[in-house]
Amino acid sequence: MIKSILSLFKKSSSTPSKAKTVSKAPKSKPRVESTRIGELGEHKINIQLDQLPRECKSLSDLLIPNNKSRTGFSQIDHVVISPYCLFVIETKNYNGEIKGKRTDQQWSVSNRFKMYNPLKQNYGHIKAIESLIKEIENVRFVSLISFTMRCRFSIDPELRQINSDELVVYDVELSEYISRKLTRLKLENSEPSLSPEQIDAIYDRLLKSNITDQAIRNQHVHRILTNTKGNKGNRT
Repeated sequence: MIKSILSLFKKSSSTPSKAKTVSKAPKSKPRVESTRIGELGEHKINIQLDQLPRECKSLSDLLIPNNKSRTGFSQIDHVVISPYCLFVIETKNYNGEIKGKRTDQQWSVSNRFKMYNPLKQNYGHIKAIESLIKEIENVRFVSLISFTMRCRFSIDPELRQINSDELVVYDVELSEYISRKLTRLKLENSEPSLSPEQIDAIYDRLLKSNITDQAIRNQHVHRILTNTKGNKGNRT
């Protein structure tokens, strides 16, 4: 009996012990590179634009000819074509206090550096679009400048009022402002100013005029960076 008990102990001691499971430290969340912040901001706006009414059409990241621009082109972040107007949207990726008046040539960022008045910049974009759709009359344009929530505004109060055709908004409220503006225009006008066929024609013209050649786009960006050296986040 004693021998049989001892033999059991020997078997249990010779059985290899299970390897301990070593728990790996949880992987830290990948940091968002600064170069991708702008891309994420654009993506956030695209999601909002996708939620607009079905009769609206939108285009993003257009590069179209503009013979009045220093580079010969205008780079337009977003265009929304609605039955009542075209919203031309310029996005800005700044951090700090945005200070300026509608008619000022330059605005300041936290009194640290200057940027070209984005409303004047966007006016150039609007004129470039106008030159492409000359055959369509009475097109109304609304200029929208979108800043991230990392900013605060010290600007003309009228630029935040929905009755203005020049608006400065935060990126998170972009679709809200567009919807409110459309509601106001519907109340002011008994009929839409653009037919579905005209909306399609404008969309097709802008799409066909968009320059997708990466070499030309890189050259445009290089010229802009050269002209605006020291002004972070500025685009034309």
